[in-house]
Amino acid sequence: MNIKDIDSLTLTVSDINHAVRFYHEVFDLPIIKNADQPSLRLGHHRLEFRTAEDQAAITAAVVAPGSAELALETHDPLENTLSHLTNYAVEIADGPVPYVGAKGPATALWVRDPDQNLIKIITY
Repeated sequence: MNIKDIDSLTLTVSDINHAVRFYHEVFDLPIIKNADQPSLRLGHHRLEFRTAEDQAAITAAVVAPGSAELALETHDPLENTLSHLTNYAVEIADGPVPYVGAKGPATALWVRDPDQNLIKIITY
């Protein structure tokens, strides 16, 4: 098997519409509407949401809001990213600090979404 990429990620949240609104507004991710529920376009990937109460046929062994860690890459200058997060009243949990990401040396900072999922924002 030759895995090429990630197709989609699913975050467990307490309120899907609230999570969609947060990720759409703060991170400018386009909304994808489908028959079941909205998801978001994340680069060439899809970001999906579920609640712990959703009755999916198959899920991770443990699903709970606030249990995910996600790294997002931005091409914006660090100052613009910090200003943008401040404008949306998103608290910086840590950083910015030097970091080595998948593409090499970078700067990273961490924030939390409304469900306390940890989001690393990386600038190369």
